[in-house]
Amino acid sequence: MTEPVATEPGAADRIPLLRTFLRIVEAGNLSAAATLLGTTQPTVSRRLQALERALGVPLVHRTTHSMRLTEDGERCYERAKALLANLDAFEAEMRGDRDQPEGTLRVVVPHAFGQHQLITPLVEYLRRYPRVSVEWLLHDTLPNFIADGIDCAILVGSNADRSVRAIRVGEVPRIVIGAPSLFDNRAAPTHPSALEELPWIALRTFYRQSITLVHNDRGERLELGIAPRMSTDSLYAMRSAVQQGLGIGMASSWLVADDLAAGRLVHVAPDWHGDPLPVHLVYPRARFYPARLRRFIEVMRVALPAAIQ
Repeated sequence: MTEPVATEPGAADRIPLLRTFLRIVEAGNLSAAATLLGTTQPTVSRRLQALERALGVPLVHRTTHSMRLTEDGERCYERAKALLANLDAFEAEMRGDRDQPEGTLRVVVPHAFGQHQLITPLVEYLRRYPRVSVEWLLHDTLPNFIADGIDCAILVGSNADRSVRAIRVGEVPRIVIGAPSLFDNRAAPTHPSALEELPWIALRTFYRQSITLVHNDRGERLELGIAPRMSTDSLYAMRSAVQQGLGIGMASSWLVADDLAAGRLVHVAPDWHGDPLPVHLVYPRARFYPARLRRFIEVMRVALPAAIQ
């Protein structure tokens, strides 16, 4: 008796189906998975159906507005994630020294930092690894790595997400600055006690109604209440408003170094500084990391400490 011709995918053909299934689960729906995979929602749906036929079990309960895994789907997800991680690690091990970075790296960086201080090390990375391209995305908050398809983020400020790996690479010094016109071209105040009465520009990402200043030598700490004339989430907008004499603000030292040298801004209470902001390289936990990410982390761990001063 002649055996029927097999129409289901073989073991090797199931690997891309399993990768698609992981993307569906991690993105939360078929449309989001299609966006991450650079394909269409019907294509992702067909791949899911092909995997379900190959395994002989339904993996997902779908309704018009929601999607959830079946019990078999949950088991498939955990096993597939481990299997593909081991496969990726095996391939990387076999390539050894021939493991050259390639593909697209998607990185989220803070707006001001990513436009100013980080372009030079980014260019160095791209010149060193010509087979890599980078999507350089400017956001000031930690992304959803899986749903947004992000490989790595550079985060300024504290990191409260324990589900990701975070490498502390340094900290950003902060000082209080103002325009000479705000003080009628007289000397700026030297002690924090005079600052509460001045108009402020708040950088709402890091301070809104109060700031803390630390003495450079004694380590004494003072918390000051402030009443901002203007609040913004843009470091550049805050600096511009301060330059025009609207109020004082607390800025990253690297951002205002040229303004201070040129006399466009003055250092207010120069014996005091704000709490430095920690800087982290942040990326999802995984058993295997592609060479393009590993090499990016190596470059940035060296470059960032100098860039943030």
